[in-house]
Amino acid sequence: MIRELTERVRRADPRWQDLGLMLLVQLVSSMPFVLPEQPGGSPRSWAAYAFTTAGLLPLIWRRRAPVTVLAAISAVGFAYNLGMDGPGQPLPYGPLIAFYTVAVLCPRRTRLVVSAAVVVAACLAVYWNTGSARELFFTLFVGGSAYALGRSRHTRQAYTAAVEDRAEQLERANRIEAEQAAARERARIAREMHDILSHAVSIMIVQAEAGPLAVRRAPARAEAAFEAIAETGRDAMAQLRTMLGVLRTDESAPRAPQPGIGALPALLDRVRAGGPRVSYERTGEVRELPAALEATVHRVVQEALTNVVKHAGAASVDVTLAYGPTELTVTVADDGRGPGGATSAGAVGGHGLIGIRERAAAHGGTAWSGPGPGGTGFVVRVALVTSPMEVGT
Repeated sequence: MIRELTERVRRADPRWQDLGLMLLVQLVSSMPFVLPEQPGGSPRSWAAYAFTTAGLLPLIWRRRAPVTVLAAISAVGFAYNLGMDGPGQPLPYGPLIAFYTVAVLCPRRTRLVVSAAVVVAACLAVYWNTGSARELFFTLFVGGSAYALGRSRHTRQAYTAAVEDRAEQLERANRIEAEQAAARERARIAREMHDILSHAVSIMIVQAEAGPLAVRRAPARAEAAFEAIAETGRDAMAQLRTMLGVLRTDESAPRAPQPGIGALPALLDRVRAGGPRVSYERTGEVRELPAALEATVHRVVQEALTNVVKHAGAASVDVTLAYGPTELTVTVADDGRGPGGATSAGAVGGHGLIGIRERAAAHGGTAWSGPGPGGTGFVVRVALVTSPMEVGT
């Protein structure tokens, strides 16, 4: 309860805080006027009480003009001691609070000037009052304590402000990072959607267009084409479910891994069913690679074959994976129209080739596409970097 009350006071308007402080000091300063009078003490009067109150009222404005408030309170106190015969205060509460405020809010030069003035005033007051070293030491000690508390408060406020500013900067940086991560994830999902749908639809269209002719001339081939259409559709739906399941929060969503290098033979079979002959070769020291890298290889080959089916009009396609000590090179070469054709893959150079370059860059690699040897056909070549730990022994 006390902590909650303290927190409410801390969050209150500073003007109300200063008013409350002034009233609290007024209550403490009123004690000599309401307690039983000590034998031989100074007489109590309304005039003396009015002077005491007048010496505390400036505390309401202590944050707005700390030096002026200290000077006003000190002047009223000096006039009280000089011209009034009233009860004395145990401590000069008003001047101490005003001096504390100067230590908290004022710049260094102002603090030094005010501190020097306070020391001089304290020495004169002690000399005027008793002239004892004990009183002088006590007065300087109390004033120094008020100043030290004020500087401690200033340091604590500066530290708190720095921590809050740092927290705000971290929050802003985290928000920006989250937005960038979301943008990267949207781009990744867009690439996945493009690769899956573009490949599946292209294969299905090519096979469907060839279906009627095959039905009349080669029923067995037509049956294989329709089966390939169905298999392509089922595979696309399975991959879409897997990818979209990542976006769900329920545990029932599928979590199957993305297709890797091991799924390439099935992919090539579906493309073969659409017409072109497809060869597949792996050279070098074949080894297992990280799942993310294998998924990239699969998507690169898938997109390159999609371009072949849609644009190249090729009779044959060669797919090669060359395993090197520190990289894997993926090459897809066809004997189609090549970049000179109006509808060739090279001429299009659309989202598919852009996606291939982005996937290669994500693994620290490079992608190149252009005409084949002698200007015939089209070649897509991607070099993906593998880390030393992935190199076989």
